[in-house]
Amino acid sequence: MARGARGAALATPGPLRIETWKLRRSGAVSNQTDSFISEVTEEVRRDRLFAIFRKYGWIGVVAVIGIVGGASWYEWQKVRHSENAQAFGDQLLAALQSEHPQQLLDGMTATGTQGALVRLASAAQAMRDGNPDQAYAALKAAAEDAALPENLRQLALLKAVMLDGQMPAAEREAALADLTKPGAPYRLMAIEQRAVAALAAGDTAGAIAGAEEILADSGATPGLQQRATELIVALGGEPPAPIRMPAAAMAE
Repeated sequence: MARGARGAALATPGPLRIETWKLRRSGAVSNQTDSFISEVTEEVRRDRLFAIFRKYGWIGVVAVIGIVGGASWYEWQKVRHSENAQAFGDQLLAALQSEHPQQLLDGMTATGTQGALVRLASAAQAMRDGNPDQAYAALKAAAEDAALPENLRQLALLKAVMLDGQMPAAEREAALADLTKPGAPYRLMAIEQRAVAALAAGDTAGAIAGAEEILADSGATPGLQQRATELIVALGGEPPAPIRMPAAAMAE
């Protein structure tokens, strides 16, 4: 009887056990609730992301397509430009190596920079053929073409200046003044032409001064330096001593 009562007492949950069970159950429920809330929150986030992508995702797709398409277009343009340049070069060389180069050069219809190169080649060929008037006309046309790059226009003007007896004296002087400005691409070569003009006019001092100006410029090429030195010596002048680099600097 006592054993049965004790078993019944053990079978009947006491207040402490009930409270413990309640706490455990509430904890489990709380964990389940938290897990459920997390899942719901995650689903809401996914839905929002999908909604945003459906609404604005096309922008990213278009951007990617634009970038890829732009890169492809740029590469295609480079290839096309390279092919056109190669074809032009082949045509120009073929004309210069033919039996009638001037005729083929005159028939080329290139524009822009390529057109300027054709004019320069045509002028050079005209000089070889003994037609200085035709050469001068081609160079003047290139020098006065505002659509051409400045460096090519200046080169054409310099070549026109170098043609003896073609350019009037006043015009030649004005051209040399423009070609010898600081920063001009062919400044030193123009100074050489100015020295030659001074020599032709009997101005020995002016010719020597021009040659010395060339030698004082660090950008002068070895060939230009040699010609300037020879001009000074030929006119009885004393060329400046060459600049010697310190031994330490040469060792570096």
